[in-house]
Amino acid sequence: MLKKGLSIIAGTLLLGSGLLAQTLTVYTALESDQVKPYLESFKKEQPDIEVKVVRDSTGIITAKLLAEKANPQADVVWGTAATSLVLLEQNDMLQPYAPSSLDKIEPQFRDSKNPPAWVGNDVWGSAICFNEVEAKKQNLPLPTSWEDLTNPIYKGKIVMPNPASSGTGFLDVNAWLKIFGEKKGWDYMDKLHENIGQYTHSGSKPCKMAAAGEFPIGISFEYRAAKSKKEGAPIAIVYPKEGLGWDLEATDIIKGTKNLDAAKKFVNWATGESANKLYAENFAVVAYKGLSKKVEHIPENYASMLIKNDFTWAAKNREAILAEWSKRYESKSAPIK
Repeated sequence: MLKKGLSIIAGTLLLGSGLLAQTLTVYTALESDQVKPYLESFKKEQPDIEVKVVRDSTGIITAKLLAEKANPQADVVWGTAATSLVLLEQNDMLQPYAPSSLDKIEPQFRDSKNPPAWVGNDVWGSAICFNEVEAKKQNLPLPTSWEDLTNPIYKGKIVMPNPASSGTGFLDVNAWLKIFGEKKGWDYMDKLHENIGQYTHSGSKPCKMAAAGEFPIGISFEYRAAKSKKEGAPIAIVYPKEGLGWDLEATDIIKGTKNLDAAKKFVNWATGESANKLYAENFAVVAYKGLSKKVEHIPENYASMLIKNDFTWAAKNREAILAEWSKRYESKSAPIK
């Protein structure tokens, strides 16, 4: 009897000290500089769940998940493009779950089914980083539209993300097909390609390169543009007047997880109020009702600039779009390290 009592006490102490903590494998495409402060918040709420993060660009995370379909390694996908999560859902890879704060989520920022297969966290969208110092040296005018970027004066001066590896690159391509129509969209990309110096494998990198003066113009997204400007980079941020491509960073549970209870706790946190308050420090539009606020260097009317989006169409056509894009433009892609 004494032994049994001691075992229970020892077990309680081990659990309290975290030695029996559950380990959750979380795949994410969030920016590296966001993951740590976000997870510190989760750890305060769930100290007995250890989180192993696998982080990469959206396209690479998506390809990894699809390759692991028969033997999933992830328990949760967090902060990854909704278009990718819809694709996973179409492949029957998601475990539907209604998180505890579902009624607080804006309806357009979640899967419409009940329970939903995925729930959004925040919106990220197109932005152009324009290095004003380099532009002055090279006598380059400030572009104000997507169409402006096809001006021959910018030949070799623009860097943008490869849509196969970058969610930012894919949301741009998807936007151009929506804004200009399919035929004119590809015609637009043909002209833009003439001015591209390099396609990167990260959505952040074009803005970082523009901020450093490696290229005068980087097609990137608003978080990285605003952060670079706040840190003192000599850039103007351009939000093209035709409209902005966008996607949702979203979260879901992978079907077949052996850690379903811990996965649900993580999704409750990732879609809840405390996490959304952190997202709102970086993004102007978050999924949780009433928490979106003004972010420095992002215009107050940002939400009105976003194009009308169709995640289901984008997911369904993703493979064909990327195959066509690669056939036409892959020659200028940076080597994959």
